[in-house]
Amino acid sequence: MKYLKQFTWILFFTFLGEALTWLIPLPIPPAIYGLVLLLAALALGWVTPSQLEDAAGWLLVIMPVLFVAPAVNLIEYWPLVSQQMLPICLVTLVSTLLVFFVSGRVTQAAQSLLSKKEEKL
Repeated sequence: MKYLKQFTWILFFTFLGEALTWLIPLPIPPAIYGLVLLLAALALGWVTPSQLEDAAGWLLVIMPVLFVAPAVNLIEYWPLVSQQMLPICLVTLVSTLLVFFVSGRVTQAAQSLLSKKEEKL
């Protein structure tokens, strides 16, 4: 029963993301809307991590299985993909490095702000 309640919360925010995509016609994936709404609910205390952690952990455990279908699709379209392999690899490399860099800088800035705030107290 615990898993059912937790999974229902996750599905609820997924559904809200889908509804927002329909209501607000921006080129934003429904999953992003749902994740932002879930983050807001967690930050505001409407939902606690303990209300989600077991179901979320289970979803993380089975995540590799969810990538089987896209991998099979990639094999099916391999002749088309192989022709564009260099640009795909370059874009993947550059975007990954950019995410690493930006994430590191944001983390450093947040830690710096927190340490300055603690020094004032």
